Amino acid sequence: MKGRGVVLQGVLAAAGLAAAFFVWQREPVGAPGEVVVLDAPKRELERVRYEDASVQVELFREGQEDGALWLRLGTKRELRANETAEQLFARFAPLRATRSLGVLDAEKLAEVGLKDSPRKLAVKLATGEHAFTLAAPSIGWGSPYLRRETDGHVFLLPPSVLPDLENAAHRLVDRTLHTFGASDYDTLTVTAGSTSRTFLVRARAQRPAELLPRDAPGTPDEPARKWHERVWLLAPAQADFLGRGEVPPGGEPREAFRVEYLRGEQRIGQLTVGRGAGGEFYARTEYTAGWAKLPPWADSIVLDAEKVATGR
Repeated sequence: MKGRGVVLQGVLAAAGLAAAFFVWQREPVGAPGEVVVLDAPKRELERVRYEDASVQVELFREGQEDGALWLRLGTKRELRANETAEQLFARFAPLRATRSLGVLDAEKLAEVGLKDSPRKLAVKLATGEHAFTLAAPSIGWGSPYLRRETDGHVFLLPPSVLPDLENAAHRLVDRTLHTFGASDYDTLTVTAGSTSRTFLVRARAQRPAELLPRDAPGTPDEPARKWHERVWLLAPAQADFLGRGEVPPGGEPREAFRVEYLRGEQRIGQLTVGRGAGGEFYARTEYTAGWAKLPPWADSIVLDAEKVATGR
C-alpha cells in the first residue's frame, strides 16, 4: 500500500509540474484588457488596415508633411482622419485583448466565426507587418474574436476596438475646415469675380466681432458680419468630402467667391467656394484634403457674396 501511495503521489506531482509548465508556456492572462496581442511602442506604428468582402480601410501616418493621420477608403480615396481616428489608431500599439483562448481546433474556429472569415486586419510597424483574421460578420462585433496568424492564437477583443473601422466613412473623417479659430485673424478679404473688399475685425466683449470696411473703418458693416457668420458655420456632411486629388463629377468647380484670412500681414488660411458642373456648390480650405460638397442652402450664401464684395 505504501508503494502504491508513493507511486500515486509521484504521478500527481508530475501532473502538477506538467500543468505548471503548460501555464508558464501560455501567454499571461490577467484582468480584462491585460492580455497583449501585439506588443509594440506607439512610435513604431505606421499603418492599420481592415478589409472584408466589401470594405477596405486604412489608417496611416503621413510622414512627408506634418505627421498627420490619414484615412484611406477603398484603394484611392484619402481623407484627413479625425480625433476619434487618432484615439483608435493608438490602441493598436500595443494591441490588447480581454481574453486569450489559445490555439483552437477547426470546430472551435467555426463556432467563433474565424474559419474562412473574409475579415482581415493588418498592423504595420516599423519592424514589419502583423496579420490577423477577424470573426465573420455572422458573429457580429459584439464578440470580436481575432486570430493571430503567426501562431494561431485566438483572442477576444474589447467590443469598442473595431466598429469604427467598419464605419470609417461616417466615424473617422475629419470635417474640420480651418486650423485656426475665429479669434485668430484680424483681417479678411472677400473676393467675388473681379471684385474684392477687405474688412478689419474688431472684437467686442461678449458680442460678435464687428467687420469694418478698410476703406471706411468707422462704419461697421452688419450685413457683411451676418453673411460671414454663415460662411464660418458652413459644415459639409462627412460623406460629401472628396479625397486628395479627387474632383467632383464634371470636373473642377468654377470659383464663385473666396474668403482669405490674415493675422497682421500673414495669410493664415482661406475658404474657396465653387460651382460644380451640375450646379451644386463645393468648398475647400487650407486644411481640407480636397473639395467638400455643401448643403443646398449654400446657394443663398453664394448669391450674397457679390453684395458683400462690392459693398452694395
